[in-house]
Amino acid sequence: MSQQHWNQRFFASTRGQIILLLRRESRTVEELAQALRLTDNAVRAHLATLERDGLVHQQGVRRGSGKPSYVYDLTTDAENLFPRAYGVVMRQLLEVLCENMSAEQVEVLLRTTGRRLAAQWNVPAGDLHARLQIAIEILNELGGLAELEESDGTYAIRGYSCPLAAIVPGHPEVCRLAEALLTELVGTPIHEQCTGGETPQCCFIVANAPNPS
Repeated sequence: MSQQHWNQRFFASTRGQIILLLRRESRTVEELAQALRLTDNAVRAHLATLERDGLVHQQGVRRGSGKPSYVYDLTTDAENLFPRAYGVVMRQLLEVLCENMSAEQVEVLLRTTGRRLAAQWNVPAGDLHARLQIAIEILNELGGLAELEESDGTYAIRGYSCPLAAIVPGHPEVCRLAEALLTELVGTPIHEQCTGGETPQCCFIVANAPNPS
């Protein structure tokens, strides 16, 4: 099932409707129950699940003439459920850059971006294996799904979900950004050997990796 189809099904559910209502404004249990034509207890049960999943939280208390009511709001994580234009914007930006700059200039720009992105994290000193694991955690934080592989003393970072998948088709040069990001994080030259296409497969080889044994 595609992510888009999953989101459509989720937002058609009661919990999805609660998310949509809270995206407009903070609401109490009573207000949600009235909007959804449910009982207060039914809404509380759904809110408990959404709280457990980290999508909603109690924002405060609204006081009136009666008993104070808790006010619910979305968490930052809940915004990740909604579509983003980042991929479309980045793809168009790359097309404009490629039209107005040489391939060498675009690559320099992408590598510089990767290095500056890496500067946001401080990877502590340690052996190569430890640094690679931290770099992979950062890559996964950015939306990827990568694992470390080791064979005959050679390390490879194998990606199963590319964080730049919306951009790579038609612009494989964007992998240079990830290559520079990983090189800067690990402190060792890393070479990109990704496979392009509609479903990119990430692969980064660590240069001159010593055998850990």
